[in-house]
Amino acid sequence: MLRRTCSKAAVPLLFLLGAVTGASADSRLDVKYLASLTGIPVGRGSFILDISDNGYAVAGSAKVAGLAKLVSRGQGSTASRGTFVAGKVSPATYSTSSESDKKSEEIRMSLENNTVKEYSVSPPQAPSPDRLPVTEEHRTGIVDPMSAAIISVPGTGDMVSKENCSRTVAIFDGKQRYDLLFHFEKIEQVKDVKGYSGPMLVCRVDYKAVAGHRPDRIQVKFMEANKSIYVGLAPVAGTRVLFPIRVSFMTMIGIVTVEAESFAVAPREKQVANPAGK
Repeated sequence: MLRRTCSKAAVPLLFLLGAVTGASADSRLDVKYLASLTGIPVGRGSFILDISDNGYAVAGSAKVAGLAKLVSRGQGSTASRGTFVAGKVSPATYSTSSESDKKSEEIRMSLENNTVKEYSVSPPQAPSPDRLPVTEEHRTGIVDPMSAAIISVPGTGDMVSKENCSRTVAIFDGKQRYDLLFHFEKIEQVKDVKGYSGPMLVCRVDYKAVAGHRPDRIQVKFMEANKSIYVGLAPVAGTRVLFPIRVSFMTMIGIVTVEAESFAVAPREKQVANPAGK
């Protein structure tokens, strides 16, 4: 159990995350995360999010770190591109790859109008008679896990208003379809993150499995009953976008916390030599 949990320690880092005029800007967010399990460092990750009039591009990587490397090795990367349509993200491409002691996996998707057009999972998921099948309907009206971390806030109102927690995000990750239901929890002040000092919108999140999962698995039942999943969102300066600055959730062996060590924003044109997702 410990080996399995540590090898998946980087997962929260990977999936962590109005009309075009509502979110448009020309900004780049460079954020670095530290993941810990009950206070013990187990992983590190970094992401770059570009936001422009043409849409968004986000790319990142994570790997097992600290004492967790003594029992398991693991790393992965992910990327997504898309636009902002009718106040929401509309992804065009998504890819993710991961590697651990026991296996490697790669998932790729192309999307249009929040509908999956093509996707591949390598190696293919092993068939199981108790797995709920994913239908074409389940791949419609969704976002990928990386685009789900980008919260667009239309209009000119307060970016950390509690109303911005009131949303349900439908996600397809290439294998499973699930919903994340956000609820307002509180507003905190961030002081110890390099590059950002200010309010953080904290949302409690409910997980609801829809398809592609095995309903009787202990892990699925645990996550659906889990009332200790929280996402802290901070505004990306110069845009109408919120992005995770902290994530925490209870697991069967302790609390996993993913916290930003730095959350730095700069004009994107100063960083064109290394665009996100390329």
